[in-house]
Amino acid sequence: MHFDQNEAVYVRGLGIDDIAPVYHLGEELFTSDRYPYLYKIWGDWEVIGLYNADPDYCLVAEIDGKLAGFILGTIITKASWTYGYIRWLGVNPQFQRRRVADKLVDQLVSRMIEDGARFMLVDTDPNNTPAVKFFTRKGFGNLHQYVFLSMNLSKHEHYGRLIDYEH
Repeated sequence: MHFDQNEAVYVRGLGIDDIAPVYHLGEELFTSDRYPYLYKIWGDWEVIGLYNADPDYCLVAEIDGKLAGFILGTIITKASWTYGYIRWLGVNPQFQRRRVADKLVDQLVSRMIEDGARFMLVDTDPNNTPAVKFFTRKGFGNLHQYVFLSMNLSKHEHYGRLIDYEH
């Protein structure tokens, strides 16, 4: 399937009918084999929860009526300052290199500035070099790396005993 590079990217608010397509696109994009250190877990609640909590910061991009990408964000107010947080940004691989992510981020930034945000955060898997380069190009900086630790509980000594006890 070939798409005309000149077709316009249309950005609009996420609607109820977009929830399933956005969820399925996220399932394709945010896999543990691609991003094993992604600490956030993609799930339907990510879309539904953010849509219910902050619908103004949940946007989709379309090209010729097809889902080209999405951005899910939130605004957080702590003490005297308000900041925006990009939780998820995904672009359909069919539509990469079409400035879909640029348009989604630009629109979200505009909305957040209008709503009083003075600071924005985004995080990504440190191995996701394209995302790090993209967000740097968009003006995000002050890169901080953090340690996120996990434990596979199925390997824990109590795990088998608890399962046996329940049966």
